[in-house]
Amino acid sequence: METWDCVIVGAGHGGARAAHTLRQAGFEGSIALIGDEAELPYDRPSVSKDYLSGKKCFDRIGLHPESFWSTREIDLRLKTRVVSVAAEAHSVTCDNGEMLGYRHLIWSAGGAPRRLACPGADLPGVYYLRSKGDADALMAHLDRASCAVIIGGGYIGLEAAAVLRAKGIAVTLLEAQERVLARVTAEPVSEFYQSRHRAEGVDLRLSSAVSAILGTEAVARVQLSDGEEIAADLVIVGVGIIPETGALEAAGAEISNGILVDDTCQSSLPDIYCIGDCALLRDGPGVRIESVQNANDQAATVAKAICGDPQPYRALPWFWSNQYDLRLQTIGLNVGFDDWVLRGDPASGAFSLAYLKAGKLIAIDCINRPKDYVQGRKLIEAGLTPARETLADISVLLTDLLPAAVTSVA
Repeated sequence: METWDCVIVGAGHGGARAAHTLRQAGFEGSIALIGDEAELPYDRPSVSKDYLSGKKCFDRIGLHPESFWSTREIDLRLKTRVVSVAAEAHSVTCDNGEMLGYRHLIWSAGGAPRRLACPGADLPGVYYLRSKGDADALMAHLDRASCAVIIGGGYIGLEAAAVLRAKGIAVTLLEAQERVLARVTAEPVSEFYQSRHRAEGVDLRLSSAVSAILGTEAVARVQLSDGEEIAADLVIVGVGIIPETGALEAAGAEISNGILVDDTCQSSLPDIYCIGDCALLRDGPGVRIESVQNANDQAATVAKAICGDPQPYRALPWFWSNQYDLRLQTIGLNVGFDDWVLRGDPASGAFSLAYLKAGKLIAIDCINRPKDYVQGRKLIEAGLTPARETLADISVLLTDLLPAAVTSVA
């Protein structure tokens, strides 16, 4: 059995960043980076955006060339999946039967798309959109498709709808809740995106549940719970992910909708860290943060801890989504907000929505207002409680709301 100073499971943003940051921090031990895909580490969010739309080829969404890993003495093992972890023995077993020992283990395995459980969910023509392979399979089908049904009105579903409409494909989008983006935004943002997608020709149906996917050899129709059937050449499913926790849960790690970690991303198991989509901060906001920023920043936190400089994870989350000519940028987490302030007019196509909790600014959604995004970060970090009237006034720069002492430091 080979033994490594650090084994990293998952070659996405978090895992790749962890390996790179370890070397930047002066870690001289051996590193094995294990990924279950055939491709070199790449920018996963681009899969449902620029890659699916054809705006970027795969080479342009890769994180680093192959030589990057070898020159930094990082052993990159692709097409390999870790199936079990022996915490006491400090070893992992791969799907090819190989066992690797470790001194430190970083679990950055992400998650898998949540699958439909209805009849017909396994028919050819049902697609999920998480990996390059998923996107490639879908793109191969688009040239012969005329009508599609998208199940799920989150970021993935809405981004896919925008791409398909640009290709002239008729799109019906089904959302089980009363509005799209219900988990992540307030009503004004949801209503804005609903209106825009409908204006682009999307048949957007809210409070719509799927009972079955119909077809003989492939998808032909989608049946709703009320019995209505919608024609479909293909179906795209975007209803969230299931965090990859199984191997660590079997090894004894504490789990609660993710692998519980402390503020240095240490799990309850010795010498095992967890970062990214499958990690849940024990004393955090109570939700897993599924973003590139979170994966990258947690990777840096773990690298510092392994190198003997433990520092608590305190990063401010950010997110983004491209749909049509709209760029949504979110800074902060709106978990627990009790008030919101609209900044600008949605009818103009450029506005922001600020989220407040007990008067304190905790997050901002910015649609085609990049200055609000950049300046809003400083307000949130400063922990300010701005006046609602001033916050709503777009003639006032957000940085003007900062105290002079904070502005001078910034």
